[in-house]
Amino acid sequence: MRKTLAIAALAGSTALTGLALSPATAQAATQSTTVTTATVTAKSWGKFFSSDRKAYTFGKTWKSGGKVYTKWYGVDKRGGKKGWVWFEFYKNGSWHKFNKSWDGKVTGAWSGHGIKKVYTFTCWAGKFDNCGKKYRIY
Repeated sequence: MRKTLAIAALAGSTALTGLALSPATAQAATQSTTVTTATVTAKSWGKFFSSDRKAYTFGKTWKSGGKVYTKWYGVDKRGGKKGWVWFEFYKNGSWHKFNKSWDGKVTGAWSGHGIKKVYTFTCWAGKFDNCGKKYRIY
């Protein structure tokens, strides 16, 4: 009789312990922690030469927080005349373009929201002279 009571008491305490753990286990199962990590991958591009190979540009383009960033470097191999980099980008349903000139070596950067595509090319000795091939960089 004592064995039966001891077994019943032990079984009851196990059942109660099991019930006591169930809500905690259920609570732990329903709680979740979300960890998001933002990875930004920069795409390197260049050397993009002018048609006469006297100037070139290279750089990196990446997107972060809905904004496209471009960092570029220009090298003019011969003094006396300027190198030109052109950027053309598609934003809000239309194309936009701008350029930057330099003599020697230069570093530049620009960024913008809502940009879908970016192209670049390099010229030397004038805005529209000795222009190289156009490349898509984003």
